[in-house]
Amino acid sequence: MLPRDLIDLMRDLNVFPVVISTVDNNGNIHITFITWVYPTDERTLRIAISSKAKTAENIRQTGRVAIQIFAPDKALSCYGTAKEIREKIDDIPFPVSVFEMSIDTVENALFPGATITGIIPFAHTGNVLKMTELDTKVLNALKA
Repeated sequence: MLPRDLIDLMRDLNVFPVVISTVDNNGNIHITFITWVYPTDERTLRIAISSKAKTAENIRQTGRVAIQIFAPDKALSCYGTAKEIREKIDDIPFPVSVFEMSIDTVENALFPGATITGIIPFAHTGNVLKMTELDTKVLNALKA
């Protein structure tokens, strides 16, 4: 289960960067960085991904997902399955799908004598206003 303080932190921030790993039908692993993630409860994460991304394709094929979360005093590996729950978010200028991950296992990924001092530093580049508006629309869809 996700710790309550982590759920609260992820909900409070507008975007929360994580590393997601998926696998296709041939066993090929794909790892990428995403920021559109929202915990609905201690065992469920909703994520938004470009509909044509390899990550989205892999989830549709196998449903197998692992997400690495870094937060103050935490490095957690979450393992489970995901499914597409929304093919496209309206009002987004390109196709973005919503997936829901059911978390089966959460493991502490910190090694002894180490800690994490914050979340992954992240900032938008380019048109910050447009990106902030996009983030708001996507996160509203994840919360619905």
